[in-house]
Amino acid sequence: INWHLKENARDHHTSKFSSKELTVRRGQPFTVTFNGIEEAEQNLTFIAETGPKPSKPAKTEVTFGISSTVSKESWSAVLQSTTSNSVSISISSPPNAIIGRYKLSVRSTARGSSSPASLGTFVLLFNPWSSGDDVFLSNKAECEEYVLEEFGIIFAGNKNHINSFGWNFGQFQEDILNICLSMLDRSLNYRQDPVTDVSHRNDPKYVGRVLSAMVNANDDHGVLLGNWSGNYDGGKSPSSWTGSVEILQGWKKSGFKPVKYGQCWVFAAVLTTVLRCLGIPTRTITNFSSAHDADGNLRVDEFYDADGNHLDRAADSIWNFHVWNESWFSRSDLGPSYSGWQVLDATPQEESEGIYQCGPASRHAIKEGDVDLDYDCPFVFAEVNADCMYWNYDPATRKKTLIFSKSTEIGQSISTKAVGRDDRVDVTNDYKYEEGSKKERDIFKKARKKLGLEDKFDPTAPTQEEIDQKPDISGKFKVAGSFEVGKDLNLILILENLQSDAKTVHVNMTAWTTVYTRKPVYEIWKDSISVTLSPKEEKQFPIKISYPEYQQQLTTDKMIQVTALCHVEGGIQVLVQRDITLDNPAVDIQVLGEAKVNKEVDVEVIFTNTIDVEVKDCVLHVQGNDLLRGILEI
Repeated sequence: INWHLKENARDHHTSKFSSKELTVRRGQPFTVTFNGIEEAEQNLTFIAETGPKPSKPAKTEVTFGISSTVSKESWSAVLQSTTSNSVSISISSPPNAIIGRYKLSVRSTARGSSSPASLGTFVLLFNPWSSGDDVFLSNKAECEEYVLEEFGIIFAGNKNHINSFGWNFGQFQEDILNICLSMLDRSLNYRQDPVTDVSHRNDPKYVGRVLSAMVNANDDHGVLLGNWSGNYDGGKSPSSWTGSVEILQGWKKSGFKPVKYGQCWVFAAVLTTVLRCLGIPTRTITNFSSAHDADGNLRVDEFYDADGNHLDRAADSIWNFHVWNESWFSRSDLGPSYSGWQVLDATPQEESEGIYQCGPASRHAIKEGDVDLDYDCPFVFAEVNADCMYWNYDPATRKKTLIFSKSTEIGQSISTKAVGRDDRVDVTNDYKYEEGSKKERDIFKKARKKLGLEDKFDPTAPTQEEIDQKPDISGKFKVAGSFEVGKDLNLILILENLQSDAKTVHVNMTAWTTVYTRKPVYEIWKDSISVTLSPKEEKQFPIKISYPEYQQQLTTDKMIQVTALCHVEGGIQVLVQRDITLDNPAVDIQVLGEAKVNKEVDVEVIFTNTIDVEVKDCVLHVQGNDLLRGILEI
């Protein structure tokens, strides 16, 4: 048999795979030639089988003979050319065929009931270039970016300071396709009922949901173990990964033991690799000020003590940023208006149907508040549009007092990489109507109603009287200078009296290093001041946090939260806070001379130590698909 690997790969956009096995896409013909077949034997019947127990009812076994035309509904074979001892045949699968590894066999009717001859195996993938496929994407540049591009940009930081870093998805690198297929075969669904599981692999929403569970190690010994403690002993710090290939290959090499450790962008990046590898258009999305609504009431509560310390006592939280995935496919279960980009999230945050998986949630359903639709729409809706309540909590009396509430805090600068460029594209308006507009508030109320929250008494919710309270003063932190690792941090606390009589204010200030979920790790600074503000007066108070104060306590996320809790005599408290992300010194890469295909090229990497302290035991970690063999560490 001649599989015509080069020609078929070119036609099926699979040339980048390094495997010597035929890899093609469904709903599109591929050519094979059989040599050594006598003319009398050219009346052939083919059998294609996938999964552990192939069967015709499950559509995991198909039998088809040679016909004169290609069938859109089923597998078919069309004669292309024959000679006295060879025959070339074009084989087509339907656009809704099950994806995975197939065994192809042939039987010659001239030989009567002889057993089929095995021809070998091939892999069938989703096909975003085929109009009949659920994952069809009409824009060819988007197909290139969201299926074929192996390198990407992920956005991080916080709403005030967005930064980015590169990621090597590497979906076409050695053995990655086999590992992706292994993930499906190691899922809970497959272990419980392999026949049914394989029969559902024609459906991108099923495959996406299964893989959102398998990328995390919870429940199923999946790929990555999450760790948000700030202590990464026994594994790699999540911020030290630069690509998915090392993670996926490491998972297989260890006998499929979870790789340590991941956080949201690592989970999302690995899921991008796996879905692109299988042919589902996928991208990473970063949501700044992202809500984790643990109790499903579309509200997140944050608690602070009298000194202004952020208390880690609520199940709810607001992450500086959170990264998830969008995958492109149709939603025949919901209707055409809900097709298009679907949210999938492999980060293990809350259980869905008893295991840590999330999505696919239609992005259109999120924007329209249709939170009753499959899958996990309430959780994703809250991530981008929950209301925030900030409370003062007294541990001695267990009494909580509302400081203020905010409906415009959550879901800011929702970002993804531009097609064909490294620029940031803001997609916030695709997730919700303009923040604070009547339409956005109406959608929020619609979502609450669909979840039965409008008519339900919530003893933990603030009263309308508490929400309507107006503060006597306002406050904000202003940045003075840049924030770089190794430099002192300079801020200015600005307080303004909004009333026409003088106000006395006692201010308790703290600064903590945090992880990116805003979980406090170390207190690095505290101070308190008392001030009298004349009517309508504004005062500024400079704050300096020196490098030695935070040097030893900074987490790998390089984040600090500064808080000022203002106790106004005779008035309500005012909370002022600022999340700071520090920048590392840059690494500069210069190509020396001309780069030519198949010729060595010298590359110079320049790192300048910008701080006043000697830096020891530095490791340079370099990788580039098809440029270096594996990962270089110097």
